[in-house]
Amino acid sequence: MSEQKQAQQHVVIVGAGMAGVQTAVALREQGFAGPVTLIGAEPHQPYDRPPLSKAILLGKAEDSAFEVDFEELRIELRLGLDVTGLRAADHEIDTEAGPVAYDTLVLATGAHPVTLPGAEGVPGVHLLRTLDDAVRLGPVLERRHSVVVVGAGWIGAEFATAAREAGCAVTVVEAADRPLAGALPAEVAAPMAEWYGANGAELLTHARVHTVEPGRVVLADGRELAADAVVVGIGARPATGWLGGSGIALDPSGAVTADDRLRTSLPDVYAVGDCASFPSARYGERLLVHHWDNALQGPRAVAAAITGAGDAPYDPVPYFWSEQFGRFVQYAGHHADADELLWRGDPADETWSVLWLRAGVPVALLAVGRPRDLAQGRKLIEAAVPVDPARAADPSVPLKAAVR
Repeated sequence: MSEQKQAQQHVVIVGAGMAGVQTAVALREQGFAGPVTLIGAEPHQPYDRPPLSKAILLGKAEDSAFEVDFEELRIELRLGLDVTGLRAADHEIDTEAGPVAYDTLVLATGAHPVTLPGAEGVPGVHLLRTLDDAVRLGPVLERRHSVVVVGAGWIGAEFATAAREAGCAVTVVEAADRPLAGALPAEVAAPMAEWYGANGAELLTHARVHTVEPGRVVLADGRELAADAVVVGIGARPATGWLGGSGIALDPSGAVTADDRLRTSLPDVYAVGDCASFPSARYGERLLVHHWDNALQGPRAVAAAITGAGDAPYDPVPYFWSEQFGRFVQYAGHHADADELLWRGDPADETWSVLWLRAGVPVALLAVGRPRDLAQGRKLIEAAVPVDPARAADPSVPLKAAVR
């Protein structure tokens, strides 16, 4: 796109989280000269989310605002503004403050946390997705309340970790037979269940919540758990309800079905981050990645497509990390169609990793306290090079030395 044409193009980005902010920044970095408007539903200066379950929750930081000079980059911020609809034929979005016209639209609305049925509005029930959520939860940890965490996924484990660090009594309730049941196979997640008890948190599996009442949680089997506070971490869904009637294609999860350039089914409309799925040639399926790195990498692809700076398909190796119970856990790749699993180290130890292979080629890796395994394994996954399984399973052998 020529600089003269760019100057006449107005890019509107809906969503001021990581994906939205990075899209705006990437446009400027790639030389886009036209007006850029960034619209966010929250009134706060755009901020990063990972510290919410760590430093901010524990009172070690007041906020996690992005260090971006929006004024210098000529990015117009419109904060505290809900977007209510999209009218593609008119090239307009509807907001509480009236319509906003666009030449190019980027959807970066992220995801909403799934609520616990029947618990909405009950005093003492919390979610942990926004800065306001973290601020509300701060006093819970300060007062060392007894806390019930519903859901033993990534966010549940991270909050339980923070709550134990603050001195709270913590019980984690999980409907499945293990933590991280939706993310990891049983043999990998099983040793992670031991981390809870070893750190003073009680983990109840096969436990479904029947009702939540002020001061207690009642399970389906009749057990009652004392709870000064209840924190719900049972997943998230793409925040795309406002797109109803727009004609934009969504998948069954509600995610916008972007193509391999992150273009949507509507002209001049892109989607990036937690609200969008994309086809992966690397893994042979459509991926919906609710993690920070996807919200960092995807915007660069969107900006390249808008500016014409590049036309490579977006097909990353997904990556994320989690800090829980004194351990640094990292994951790269996608193990769904792997046909072999290799252990590197003993899961009873403090550090270990797991490598998944498909036809001898690494497709995913989970590393617990082994960042070198993650770094080298991620490169092998990206390069799609086969490894010697015997050497790859030897934790004393660097993964890069296991290549055939």
